[in-house]
Amino acid sequence: MLSIFKKTVLAMVAFALMSGVSFAGSSIVIKGSTTVLPIAQGTLEAFMKKHQEVQISLSGGGSGEGIKALIDKTTDIATSSREIKKEEVELAKTKGVNPVANVVANDAIVPVVNPKNKVKNLSVDQLSQIYQGKITNWKEVGGEDLKIVVISRDSSSGTFESWDHFVMKKAKVTPKAQMLASNGAIVTAVAKNRYAISYLGIGYVNKSVKPLQVNGVTASIATALSKEYPMSRELYMYTDGDATGDVAKYIAFVKSAEGQKIVVKEGFVPLMDAKKSGKNKK
Repeated sequence: MLSIFKKTVLAMVAFALMSGVSFAGSSIVIKGSTTVLPIAQGTLEAFMKKHQEVQISLSGGGSGEGIKALIDKTTDIATSSREIKKEEVELAKTKGVNPVANVVANDAIVPVVNPKNKVKNLSVDQLSQIYQGKITNWKEVGGEDLKIVVISRDSSSGTFESWDHFVMKKAKVTPKAQMLASNGAIVTAVAKNRYAISYLGIGYVNKSVKPLQVNGVTASIATALSKEYPMSRELYMYTDGDATGDVAKYIAFVKSAEGQKIVVKEGFVPLMDAKKSGKNKK
């Protein structure tokens, strides 16, 4: 998944509009979550092969940035790895924007360490203690006598928000933690640091890092869908009101059987039932 950022740059060059941002006719602008980025990348490429008249611009930056762009009316679709916040909805309404959630996939947040680390499993409580700076040595959780280097996503990340929800429960992350801006940066940092721990969306886990079990459960499609894995979540594409035109066609494609195959190909968790998704959330 490390190559996704190179692919994204190429996609932006190939698909970006020549001047300004236009929302009419055959152009779609997508901004937001780096977690959802591989899903958006893979599905937009397939969609554009079927709809060559549609031009799509894609960029990351984080869930918060995507939602901000939707509120500011500078994107058609805001991708997000978390639900929109109440205060963001209220701000959107003051600007005449009505955010509508489209659930397009599922995900599992996976703690990762360097492959040389002997630890295989951590409880949610142990993860919280590590990230609060209360557990500082790997020997305290069954590992070697080595200092723990805590690496986290930055606060604009939806994954950071989800980690707070599942693990921290409003406790503060240690100020000693390294805060990084993307899943790709996390992979690179952990792969190079024997002492490190961090967390990723499941689609970014590769052989350069070692995924940990949480509460004795391995993250997988099956355990994420069943919610047996304790850190499972939905992934979103937000629109201003119900999607229409080419935006509606694209989101429908992402949620279709073909689109969900791409979700799985990119390493993420498909919708339980694509046909039923959208009854409560569009």
